[in-house]
Amino acid sequence: MSRLLALGWILFALSLFPETRKTGTASATLIEPVPFTAVRLTDSFWAPRLETIRRTTIRHLLQKCEETGRIRNFELAAAALAGNKNDRYCSKYPFDDSDVYKTIEAAAYLLQTQSDPELEKSIDGVIDTIAAAQEPDGYLYTARTYGGPPPQEWQGKERWSNLSLSHELYDIGHLLEAAIAYRQATGKEKLLATAKKSIELILKEFGPGRRNSPPGHQEIEIGLLKLYRLTREPKYLKLAQFFLDARGQTDGRESYGEYSQDHRPVAAQEEAVGHAVRAGYMYTAMAEVAALTRNEAYINALEKIWKDVVGRKIYLTGGVGATGNWEGYGPAFYLPNESAYAETCAAISVFLWNQRMFLLHGDSRYIDVAERILCNGLLSGISLEGDRFFYANPLASFGKHERVPWFSCACCPPNVARLIASIAGYLYAVAGEEVYVNLFAQSQARLQLPETVLHLGQTTRYPWQGAVTLAVGPEQPSDFTLKIRIPGWSLGRPIPSDLYRYENGKAEAPRIRVNGKAAARIMANGYWSIRRVWRRGDKVEIELPMPVRHVHALDAVEANRGRVAVERGPLVYCAEWPDNDGRVSNLVLPRTVRLRTEWRSDLLAGIMLIHGDAVADPHPTDESIVRIRRLTLVPYYAWAHRGPGEMTVWLAERNE
Repeated sequence: MSRLLALGWILFALSLFPETRKTGTASATLIEPVPFTAVRLTDSFWAPRLETIRRTTIRHLLQKCEETGRIRNFELAAAALAGNKNDRYCSKYPFDDSDVYKTIEAAAYLLQTQSDPELEKSIDGVIDTIAAAQEPDGYLYTARTYGGPPPQEWQGKERWSNLSLSHELYDIGHLLEAAIAYRQATGKEKLLATAKKSIELILKEFGPGRRNSPPGHQEIEIGLLKLYRLTREPKYLKLAQFFLDARGQTDGRESYGEYSQDHRPVAAQEEAVGHAVRAGYMYTAMAEVAALTRNEAYINALEKIWKDVVGRKIYLTGGVGATGNWEGYGPAFYLPNESAYAETCAAISVFLWNQRMFLLHGDSRYIDVAERILCNGLLSGISLEGDRFFYANPLASFGKHERVPWFSCACCPPNVARLIASIAGYLYAVAGEEVYVNLFAQSQARLQLPETVLHLGQTTRYPWQGAVTLAVGPEQPSDFTLKIRIPGWSLGRPIPSDLYRYENGKAEAPRIRVNGKAAARIMANGYWSIRRVWRRGDKVEIELPMPVRHVHALDAVEANRGRVAVERGPLVYCAEWPDNDGRVSNLVLPRTVRLRTEWRSDLLAGIMLIHGDAVADPHPTDESIVRIRRLTLVPYYAWAHRGPGEMTVWLAERNE
């Protein structure tokens, strides 16, 4: 039996037994994401990026992991187990093991979409090296096994002795995610067996009546929940929830504090604080546990925290974590532009959190936030060429920012690679007889429904154009509901709060036709629902008008008072120096300016430009002279590809 056929049968068998959750006294079918193995992207926006990740980024990451000794660390640990310690440990940080795991995870997603024997052979070799570094009882953490640097204040003298800093559990979380993805893509079990052996050790060490300390950096919870979904073994779900519930419970140990969200029990937390990546991973795990168990305390806490982030602490680009002092959240409405930290990994964590919030509630507002992050604050973190990266993603620059090939703390490069490589897994979701269309990208998908297999195809040039055609092809006529997300931006709402707003009039309303006839507008939770008996050959046409919009922030955001940003569709735009006579900090945008679009296939891998007339700063000798300058805007994700120089998302605005 071929590998893909075998995987298809596995997915089919799992779908025959949809899990249910209890809601009060009733039961509701869980919303399940359609796995990345069931969707193939063929569009001109994401598919080329996946090919760049496969062709360039993964090989670049593997090379950097070799050059910096990250893979060598596993060889040293294996040698130490054999009693041989002749070299110096290569890494500065104890979490460097995780960069190797994330690279494997990214490769796994890509091997599903296109056979690459050379890449697969390379990854298999790295997996052999990892497995050889595991201690006999399952412990896997090269910094301690080899006994070299990082210094003891990071790793502690004994196992699990300094969890606030050691990243022992964090690393295993990324190992789990990599192992599950690689098994899904290739059917190979070795890395998964290695990861499960580590988890069996952790199950013996942690839990009620045993060690009660949570990890300093959240991540293992996400890996455990993926393992639970794969195996349906309750012990993995229970361990994930144990680690969550251990936070804020500090009897017998020192608190990690707000930095690690250990200041209060998770169910009692009400706002986003501390290190943004740690927080986002924790909220992701909480949302998934809540979806699986209907934990009302988690649900209530998550809603408060989510409103805090979306209403007070998120950049227009979807970036979070305004301050670099602790790589995290600052006070409410503190959103500086040039000094914005907005770490790429933080954007990833909040993307994952919002995707899990959707699985919990089935509400499109979470996908609205996820899409904003994906198309702007996350995508800016990697160059179009795939081998240079941003750690921070500012919204203004005077030429001090430039993507680089690597970082000493290199969490972001493999993290952005693994998320983009897995993008196909976020397009669709299924809950019984309901099919959710969440993201728009030309693709073909195979979805298992209770009564039939559904082949669903998208044809679109999104995000450049708002026309989307769905080819609906059930293998046999079937009654189900197609739930099509109507993005908040197309309804006049840039983000699901009042933090940002559009000012330049109402946009044309979205439209949907089924087999050429207008569909009744039945909206719930942001989805246009169409229920009917679907047959092969049915066609759904979606029109999402994409006018250019002016965006303003609440006055409480001091950095953006008197300023305006520009969006079109899901994309945030910026002014950059190469298109604007070398300078943009002196530009003023009149409120009444007419902005127009131009498609340029020869620029920045193909982009839609926005043009208009701006006002330059006052004439050097006569302030009464108004100097008009042609303004050109590019998508924010595409900035910093043409050398360092000025850039801004928020332009000064003139009320005329």
